Amino acid sequence: MRVLAAMSGGVDSAVAAALAVEAGHDVVGVHMALSRNRDQFRSGSRGCCSIEDAGDARRAADVLGIPYYVWDLSERFEDTVVADFLSEYEAGRTPNPCVRCNEHIKFEALLDKATALGFDAVATGHYAQIVTREVAASGTEADGGPRTVRELHRSPNDAKDQSYVLAVAGPDRLARAMFPLGAFASKDEVRAEAARRGLSVSAKPDSYDICFVADGDTRGFLQSRLGSRPGEVVDVDGEVVGAHDGAYAFTVGQRRGLALGRPAADGRARYVVDVQPATNTVVVGPAELLSVDRIAGEKALWFDGVLEHEPDGWFDAEVQVRAHGAPVPARVRAVGGDVSGAGAADAGAAGGGAPGAEGSVVEGSGADGSGADAVGPAMEIELTGTPLRGVAPGQSVVVYRGTRVLGQATVARAWRAPAER
Repeated sequence: MRVLAAMSGGVDSAVAAALAVEAGHDVVGVHMALSRNRDQFRSGSRGCCSIEDAGDARRAADVLGIPYYVWDLSERFEDTVVADFLSEYEAGRTPNPCVRCNEHIKFEALLDKATALGFDAVATGHYAQIVTREVAASGTEADGGPRTVRELHRSPNDAKDQSYVLAVAGPDRLARAMFPLGAFASKDEVRAEAARRGLSVSAKPDSYDICFVADGDTRGFLQSRLGSRPGEVVDVDGEVVGAHDGAYAFTVGQRRGLALGRPAADGRARYVVDVQPATNTVVVGPAELLSVDRIAGEKALWFDGVLEHEPDGWFDAEVQVRAHGAPVPARVRAVGGDVSGAGAADAGAAGGGAPGAEGSVVEGSGADGSGADAVGPAMEIELTGTPLRGVAPGQSVVVYRGTRVLGQATVARAWRAPAER
């Protein structure tokens, strides 16, 4: 099988490429250049995509004895990942650029180019598993025989699992993906495999930061692109308690960097509970206002065989709203395209009450008339256990059952939980 190995210059992708070679595949390595201004991508930091990373990838390919190329995907990266990052923050939402990079770059631009060049699959260093199994045919199958389903599952390495950021690629594109590291239980094992093969990246530090944000300064990056927009920070009663240089730089759940003029009367910490881009206002309040128990998702996708084997309406699952967050029990259902009123009949939350009200809407997705309209197909989620804190429009929500990914959506709205359940 002809396999294109995406090589970032890190230890994970190098070992993934090595395993693909040792499995007998015809492997070609490729490094994605994601910025024409390579100085924008940090050198010597814990990010990725620097000039040094490209050199590390080339040296790994040389050790493995495989052809190596650099593909310029910088224009596509700027027009999709970076543009989405800016527009989402500007709309008062909380984007995840790693999710968008997987959606638009690794499993769209890269995969499409690989397919056009005759490659059968793309191998990456992600920690996740593709499980293939046979399932009974549905009543619509022409031959009535079993069919093959490829499922996305968590990695056994919980600390490194990346199924959350991969789910957005969807079943069709992931059917052409290979994750050779899927069965590894720890990063130490991967490093040992790299050292055994003489790969110089075996001790290279992991990358954590957003690759295009210098020194991890998200606020500085946003201000350099969007400019200064002074505005007010108010409490849930509307009293001005501080000032800011741009509401776009804040996200629901944030505590640090608020620069409040005075402490709360009760002495408790305050968090961002709402971002209102239409008025350039940031609303702060106590921690309990961050708890939500209902979520409406937009742009939902479902993995093969999930819905056809579920009864109409709700089904039990677990949901996760952060890359390294814990999954929580929930009831989930697929609905039509418009999520603007999703859950409102159940929650009594038809259209954004006061920021502190139980059942009120967490803003930032058009609830105040300022954000982007929700787009379908849609997903509704009711949490059946402890409410989640700090769920923000724009985040990715992934539905699981055990280790298996069932579906994914982007948070459009979230409803605040009652103080007592």
